[in-house]
Amino acid sequence: MSGGDGVLVTGASGLVGAEVVARLHAAGRPVTAVLHSNSAITRNDGTPLELGDRIPGDIRRPGFGLAAPELTALGARVGLIVHCAATTAFDATAEVYEELNVRGAAHAIDLALAWDVPLVHVSTAYVCGMRGGSIPEEAAAAGHGFGNGYEESKFRAEALVRAAGDRGLRWTIVRPGIVTGDSRTGVIRDYKNLYTVVKLMVEGKFRTLPGRYDATLSLAPVDHVAEVIVAAATRFDAVCGRTMHALGRDTLSLREVSDVLAEYPSFEVATFVPETTFRAAELDPIEREYYLRIGTLYTSYFKRRMVFDTVVADALLDRLSPATGKDYLRLVLDHCLDSGYLGLPLPSIADMLARLEIGGRA
Repeated sequence: MSGGDGVLVTGASGLVGAEVVARLHAAGRPVTAVLHSNSAITRNDGTPLELGDRIPGDIRRPGFGLAAPELTALGARVGLIVHCAATTAFDATAEVYEELNVRGAAHAIDLALAWDVPLVHVSTAYVCGMRGGSIPEEAAAAGHGFGNGYEESKFRAEALVRAAGDRGLRWTIVRPGIVTGDSRTGVIRDYKNLYTVVKLMVEGKFRTLPGRYDATLSLAPVDHVAEVIVAAATRFDAVCGRTMHALGRDTLSLREVSDVLAEYPSFEVATFVPETTFRAAELDPIEREYYLRIGTLYTSYFKRRMVFDTVVADALLDRLSPATGKDYLRLVLDHCLDSGYLGLPLPSIADMLARLEIGGRA
């Protein structure tokens, strides 16, 4: 049994993992970061994190590929494991999902059992698959199909975690929604997944997509996701054996998303049409290529209507999840413009008048 109070964090260089490491470190918890190829740890705002206790490891291998003496020494100082490592790509092969998301979780479970320490497993809210309606935190969804291989692999990983409870594993599961920018600034370190789709939409590369305007998206500010994970790690007894949704309190319909996008003069706005009438073959060749290569990975999110419960997470933090409605979406888009990810914003009327006034005075 481990006597240490340290926290072992896998996926420590990832978007969420780096924020988890930073918060645990700031809270005074000894942190050991498991890194692939000894990569750097960079916070969401671009700040490098100096952390002395880092080890190169491979979650695809038993014991994360560490030698027996290393595992013994590590187990003596680790009191809890936070398993963040996974591929979040929607276009990975079945073999990659199996190796990283399923087998990686199995190896984290084995270490937690061997060391007799708790495990905080980071999953995704979308293990609910194509199920609609209200999604409770404690439910382990099944029988509704999945939108992609990523969701299915995370569902399988969750099943391993829960089953290991019969072998004595103490666990909790944190399910983030669609991870997006900081709740206060909109800042995001990595533009992936939904950001890619939005970029192709506003640049006019996606002009028509299959979907329904009442479909909903559940955004998860990266700072909030990290806060829930760290709270679960530092107050583990309060959530042992429980599951939490780490996401904002507001869902956004595609109609609301489209309305906000239309507020930006430099953005094109895609049209969503019923799946029964959408014909990829009727798109022009360039748009069709974008759709077949990228669009098809995300269109399942444009037809699901669901609301995720956050009661357990809110109780753990003793506050409501952050607002993630239209104002938050504007914050995220403004940052994308300011950073140049979505091009440069068109000058406002006030800016143009100010420039004309300055020019006239010159």
